[in-house]
Amino acid sequence: QRILRLAEMCRRLETEEEKVLPFYPSSLAEWEQQKARSVLEETASEPLARAMQDYMGLERFWQRFNKAKLEEKGLERARAALADRNQELRRLLQQYLAGATVNQNVPKDPHPL
Repeated sequence: QRILRLAEMCRRLETEEEKVLPFYPSSLAEWEQQKARSVLEETASEPLARAMQDYMGLERFWQRFNKAKLEEKGLERARAALADRNQELRRLLQQYLAGATVNQNVPKDPHPL
């Protein structure tokens, strides 16, 4: 109940795009979606199925949670890639600066660059 209440409060803070567009399209075909809807609308006979119907309101929460986790993982990978690129650029800069310095002992040697 607390999560549902918080979700209702957060709904007001959503952008227009989040309110209108779904987070990701369904991978099910139209007939599969209709079949899933019909199964969800049936009255449950098993206790576990009845208990699951109580949590149908959390479906949107789990979609958002999963989307946030996917974005977090994507950002972690992007950050790791940028850190690797940064290290590579630092290494190249150090090589350049090492080659650009002129050895004071042998000023007549050709420049290494």
